[in-house]
Amino acid sequence: MSIGCKDCRETGDLTHATKGYRRALVWVVVLNLGMGVVELAGGLFGMSQALKADALDFLGDGAITLLGLLSVSHTPRWRARTAMLQGVFLVMLALGVLGAAVYRAFEQRLPEAGVMTTLGLIGFVVNVGAALLLVPHRNGDANVRAVWLFSRNDAIGNLAVVLASGLVYWTRSAWPDLITAAVIAGLFLVSALEILRAARRELRDLRTQGNPPPAV
Repeated sequence: MSIGCKDCRETGDLTHATKGYRRALVWVVVLNLGMGVVELAGGLFGMSQALKADALDFLGDGAITLLGLLSVSHTPRWRARTAMLQGVFLVMLALGVLGAAVYRAFEQRLPEAGVMTTLGLIGFVVNVGAALLLVPHRNGDANVRAVWLFSRNDAIGNLAVVLASGLVYWTRSAWPDLITAAVIAGLFLVSALEILRAARRELRDLRTQGNPPPAV
């Protein structure tokens, strides 16, 4: 018996679910979780809110990329819903970083600029490596694009941390660190909205395909 159209749609285009893509995701998970632990320790030691924000980004990306890895062999509907979850997670992460930055603004403890610079540069190298692994797969569905955006944003965030460390050293003020944490959070929100829009569009298209208009 032939497979119905609905089953064809549910199977979807799985060209991105290759061994190369899976292998890239495994490396991205390892790099993100490892660097997240290192940056979190550095942020606590160096009293840097920007480093803590970037560390949470690393850890969150690692966890969400792992979720993406587990979803690559599922249906388009499942992958779109996973992307929705990724977007919601990113919104929560952004709000948490903003809240922590506001709280730290009242303390005004001067962070360690040297620690920020060192870990920011290491994190940048790690993220560029992760992004390069994902470049061949960046134009896939919402789930694939979410993973790509996470790595790209991390690299931008690391450069912001390095810039903030220089400003902290120059101004002897904690404000560059706090402002950078807020900027990273804003980047989270922009990416989250892009991911959510793409996932909603894919889910809407799948519903439309599943309920075609009646023939005239």
